[in-house]
Amino acid sequence: MDNLFSEGLTLMAFGMGFVFVFLTLLVFATGIMSRLATRYLPEPVAKAPTPRPQPSAAGASAGNNDEVVAAITAAVHKYRSK
Repeated sequence: MDNLFSEGLTLMAFGMGFVFVFLTLLVFATGIMSRLATRYLPEPVAKAPTPRPQPSAAGASAGNNDEVVAAITAAVHKYRSK
């Protein structure tokens, strides 16, 4: 029983050591790649967004507002009449 417990602890130590070493190497490799990327690959220059033409507020929305107000009024009236 003592031999089995000792082998289990040894396997656990090797496994945890391997994971620790792998993650440490991964952190260093990621840091090095980050430095290389920022040094040799410049940041892309963003284009200025082109302004979109806005629809005229007076012409199109005046008729829609009346319809929306009528629909809301009808919905409120129907809800209150229940």
